[in-house]
Amino acid sequence: MCDLRAMQKDMIVGVVGAGTMGSGIAQVAAQAGHSVVLFDTRQEALDSSKQGLAKVLDRLVEKGKLTAEASAAIQGRFTYATDLKAFAKSGLMIEAIVEDLAIKQKLFLDLEAIVGKDAVLATNTSSLSVTAIAGGCKVPDRVIGLHFFNPAPLLPLVEVVPGLATDPRHAAACVALMKDWGKTPVLAKDTPGFIVNRVARPFYGEALRIYEEGIADMATIDHAMKTLGGFKMGPFELMDLIGNDVNFAVTSTVFKAFFYDPRYRPCFTQQRMVEAGWLGRKSGKGYYSYANGAVQPEAANDSVLHKAIVDRIILMLINEAVDAFYLGVADRKDLDLAMTKGVNYPKGLLAWAEEIGFSPCLAALERLQAEYGEDRYRPSPLLRKLVREGATSV
Repeated sequence: MCDLRAMQKDMIVGVVGAGTMGSGIAQVAAQAGHSVVLFDTRQEALDSSKQGLAKVLDRLVEKGKLTAEASAAIQGRFTYATDLKAFAKSGLMIEAIVEDLAIKQKLFLDLEAIVGKDAVLATNTSSLSVTAIAGGCKVPDRVIGLHFFNPAPLLPLVEVVPGLATDPRHAAACVALMKDWGKTPVLAKDTPGFIVNRVARPFYGEALRIYEEGIADMATIDHAMKTLGGFKMGPFELMDLIGNDVNFAVTSTVFKAFFYDPRYRPCFTQQRMVEAGWLGRKSGKGYYSYANGAVQPEAANDSVLHKAIVDRIILMLINEAVDAFYLGVADRKDLDLAMTKGVNYPKGLLAWAEEIGFSPCLAALERLQAEYGEDRYRPSPLLRKLVREGATSV
């Protein structure tokens, strides 16, 4: 049984998967002072990760944010491995591999036979059930979700997600450890999408619906959300950055996990983009073209339209956040922290709801529900209760 003493700097951290996310998590752990074992089945992936780390640290040295000695020390804490047995002495394991339940279950079962009895097994899954991953283990109480955000060395948020069988002491230990690593941990219930990937779905889904209905083009939607909404990136820009394949897969997973609730229904527009191979920046084309010299579309100069776009998307985000709070996904502080620290929202959605007022939010949702006749726009029961009671805060 793991205890809080296990989460100390002399603990070896093992990371499975030397892709962008796994390499980033490994860097965070090494910068926090831990020895790190980074595993991948492909030697070329490990070589690429090692070279990438050296380049990142060199840039930090050039900018004066890190000394050459510190850079050398961080790189010296790494062991690169293609054999899972290298994890024998690891006290914390973090997997960052493909989002496939069966593959993750098999990995954790293999790791159980290698690591010590006090080791904690963590998954970086963004949308799969932590409980289901743990369900394939012989000792499920030491399995927990540690969901980092990309790029892990830069974005502060980590969702700490206990499964149904997780020992509560592991959650407390992981929250403390993430703080030691300089991260902002939030505690989330093991429900589809946790906090961010659940609450943020309307940012993409409602923007796609507005486009599909012919209300506005992509450039205008992005422009409105940035200039009037205060977001750093518009929905279509962000989907192109994330990758349409990744974003569509998460939406599809959440939709299925919520038993096909229409609030999370994927859009045909994004499905067709994936089918065409128009994945965004990584493929050179998505909602926008990233070819050299490509001319980008201009947004419509219509302030009334801009406000309508922002109001509708923000309204759906607020309803999702209120409902997540109502269903105990996270507490109020962590819900707002997750959205500002994980996806750089200009303000927390519950705070935004209080600023607008619960009554106007409810009235606008009811108008949308009446117009479309879809359960997608059903107001959260908590929103109705807050209005009924004349509340001004959640």
